[in-house]
Amino acid sequence: MDAPITTEAMHIANGIVNGPVSAVFAIIAAVGLAFCVLLARQDLDDRLAPVAGLVAAFIFAVQMLNFPVLPGVSGHLLGGALAAMLVGPWVGALCVATVLVVQCLLFADGGLTALGLNITNMALLGTAAAYLLIVVLMRVLPKTVGGAATAAFIASVVSVVVASQGFVLQYALGGTTELSLATISATMAGSHLLIGIGEGLIAATTVATVARVRPDVVYALRRFRSGAPVLVESAA
Repeated sequence: MDAPITTEAMHIANGIVNGPVSAVFAIIAAVGLAFCVLLARQDLDDRLAPVAGLVAAFIFAVQMLNFPVLPGVSGHLLGGALAAMLVGPWVGALCVATVLVVQCLLFADGGLTALGLNITNMALLGTAAAYLLIVVLMRVLPKTVGGAATAAFIASVVSVVVASQGFVLQYALGGTTELSLATISATMAGSHLLIGIGEGLIAATTVATVARVRPDVVYALRRFRSGAPVLVESAA
């Protein structure tokens, strides 16, 4: 979704947010990813590593497909909730960030100077919001295929909207055009709610399919069924 603000795209193009704010969020993204790398090393093993590669490839494929949301508005999946469900928050954030870097450098999808903004919103904020909600949902929902699919759907919807509001904050701090902040916030939330529903359906279907065949590779199911701590302790 590499387009001007008037089309409510999630990928931020060069020049939409000013240089100083973009630089600050580039630092935030770098620090956040470094933190994820440190914690992801505890989770990665012979079982999780190949799944992470498949998750990144899947997110890359679906993010390349734009679909209409409203007249003049298009969207695509972010993948944070799906990644968090399948490979956990730390590896999941790295998967999404890798996809964003490749899209930016090879396909000019999102501006280079805005890469830190996009990574902060979609890889860090979106994945974090999704996993925090997954933690809550998996404690109250049945730890079954249906429970995992439901958690994936709800987390996807919420995380996409939260990520869109990350852009609103960035624009409030350093937007370069004269647009109403309230209008941008409402429009972004409304359009990305619809995007989130579409993402939720795909994420729920994917998680359910994987869980039926190999429940042992679904991070959230494995963690909550085992009763192990779900944030930093290494995978079983």
